Amino acid sequence: MTLRVTFDLQEEDLKFFRTQMNKAKKAAKSTSEAEIVAAAEEALETVKGSKVPKFVTERLKKIEALTKMLGDEEWQLEGDERKNVVSALSYFADPEDMIADDIPVIGFIDDAIMIELVVRELSNEIDAYTDFLAYKKSAPKGRESRAEWLASKRKQLYSRMRRRRSRSLAGGRTRVRLF
Repeated sequence: MTLRVTFDLQEEDLKFFRTQMNKAKKAAKSTSEAEIVAAAEEALETVKGSKVPKFVTERLKKIEALTKMLGDEEWQLEGDERKNVVSALSYFADPEDMIADDIPVIGFIDDAIMIELVVRELSNEIDAYTDFLAYKKSAPKGRESRAEWLASKRKQLYSRMRRRRSRSLAGGRTRVRLF
């Protein structure tokens, strides 16, 4: 049996999450990217080894994808997109976020909510990276031709990612702005 629980976040609630993300962004500025990624990966491993609700583990897979995105040398995410992903990971790497993660069941509710907000905010980046992973599987085998081919695909996907973000901002479709 599954039970679907839904709730609405009002503007005041969203303001609270934006404030939390701003704190994470500030923390990210004073910590190296490598440390943030390592802390996020460690937090993910800790969660995998503990008993957490399925709704949390499903969402944490999305955070794992963000860590892989940063570590993928062929993807080469840069600029504001990279900063936003690092900031998101900075939030999740902090075990003492809004609700301490060691509190059974509810300790990860704030993380699950933030993941939903982050995934919506970074959907263009996540979609582009997912497509890039598919391209990598079908890339030519020769080292130089593979690198050139992937560079071409990466450029196309970056362009699409930024175009979609611009459209969503211009059209007012992005309801939540965390970054």
